[in-house]
Amino acid sequence: MDPLKEHTIPFTGLKDGSHAFTFQLGADFFAAVGDEAFEGGEVDVQVRLDKTSTMLVTNIHVEGPVRVHCDHCDALMDLVLKGDQRQIFQLHGDPDQDDDELVTLDPAAHSINLTHYIYECLRLALPARKVHPAGQCDPEVEKVLGNLTVEQEHAPDPRWDALKQLKTKRP
Repeated sequence: MDPLKEHTIPFTGLKDGSHAFTFQLGADFFAAVGDEAFEGGEVDVQVRLDKTSTMLVTNIHVEGPVRVHCDHCDALMDLVLKGDQRQIFQLHGDPDQDDDELVTLDPAAHSINLTHYIYECLRLALPARKVHPAGQCDPEVEKVLGNLTVEQEHAPDPRWDALKQLKTKRP
């Protein structure tokens, strides 16, 4: 994913302390991401940047509806996401020390781009299973799935019956 210029924050001119930034994610963002999990959306992003002389701490909050495919009927649905993520950027240090939360910036860097971190926050906010509320899936798909469902009688394993007998036996 290529960084989008609208998510770039120049930090060299900022004073130490807390700063707030807002972004609107729309069709351009979701097209640039190219992730088939998202078909679009209108998401508000709020970033609080805490700057010190040695690091930048960003707290990213995303909230808003995204268009996704239902895992049950595969129809498009709006799903409201809400998520938070913290990312720390170290201004000075060993560039090989990067981990999931701490990123060391090049000493010549004067700005940070948050496109990737905003995308990560959205992906982490997605639930494992995305389905319509009960009764809102595509009725034609529901009908076909209902015809394909096979009910099977579960026959108990005879070994369990033998174990139950041992349990009730008293020495």
